[in-house]
Amino acid sequence: MGQQGLSALLLSTEAEIRYYSGFHTPFWQSPTRPWFLVIPRQGKPIAVIPGIGAACMGITWVEDIRTWPAPQPDDDGVSLLADTLNEVAGPAGAVGTPMGHETHVRMPAADFDRLRTQVGEGRFEDATGIVRAQRMVKSEAEIKKIAHICALASDTFEAFPRFVQMGDTERSAFAKMRIELLKGGADEVPYLVGSSGPGGFSDVIKQPTNRILGAGDMMMLDTGAVFDGYFCDFDRNYAFGHATDEMCRAYDTVFAATEAGIATAAPGATAADLFHAMADVMAASGASEGDVGRLGHGLGMQLTEWPSHTAHDKTVLEPGMVITIEPGMSYGDGFTMLHEENIVIRESGAELLTRRAPDAIPVIRR
Repeated sequence: MGQQGLSALLLSTEAEIRYYSGFHTPFWQSPTRPWFLVIPRQGKPIAVIPGIGAACMGITWVEDIRTWPAPQPDDDGVSLLADTLNEVAGPAGAVGTPMGHETHVRMPAADFDRLRTQVGEGRFEDATGIVRAQRMVKSEAEIKKIAHICALASDTFEAFPRFVQMGDTERSAFAKMRIELLKGGADEVPYLVGSSGPGGFSDVIKQPTNRILGAGDMMMLDTGAVFDGYFCDFDRNYAFGHATDEMCRAYDTVFAATEAGIATAAPGATAADLFHAMADVMAASGASEGDVGRLGHGLGMQLTEWPSHTAHDKTVLEPGMVITIEPGMSYGDGFTMLHEENIVIRESGAELLTRRAPDAIPVIRR
């Protein structure tokens, strides 16, 4: 903050407030109330929050908790927040808040306009870089939580052929997966998507349907399960009855691309280097990475974080960064094959947090 000339940092989204305060609650699901954390250049953060959250915030390290009886649509914390910012930043100090890609301000646009009027239009600056640099590199405590949920989900994926069979619907298969994850120790499973179809599928982000799984189908499940506020994010593919030659070739190609991505993931490499390593393997087999836009991303308190493995992302990998390796390609009649693993960057290179997918597509024969 000192280097950027900021006197205060204003945070308003769940992940940022949790990261800097430890305030962890599912109450964010309600859009009714805004929440704010003000970080002075020196000293502890100040919470400016609805009164209903005071007790929960009180168990964190934050001591200065300022509240109002929300909701109050005519002035829902705006004046209290403005007074706090003016107190912390003084009459002319700059206030930083994340404004860049993958960020947003979690308050009504009209309220943010009023806040800028009360604090000063020209005093707000983009602080995306500060938050991004800190959150991309994980502590060992964070890595331990991510490793735990990755191991739990790996166990569940390996057990999948024992609790799902032909004749199940997509919906029941997904429900069984979610139940097993929770039984295994996941706190929640907010993200579970995938698809199935004869010979393959084209949609990798949809909800399950009542479609019945049968011989010749392929199915993919992609889970973002959570332990103590930290996500895993990876998928696995399964064939039912038998795997076609086309399925196997696509699976083998993307498996090899994943290996290339893992081998490239080391300190000093860039997100773009990972993209090209994976894309080159797929291109050599005659495949295209399709139009998904990226081949992996950061991971942590959010299902997807910075960086994005694209041809243009020059983010340099550092020890402690947790990322996904996620090559995907098109094949056959508009089908998609997607693989994903989670790794942490160490001084010596990539360390797998997930248990590596089988080197041949698993076949469920019952």
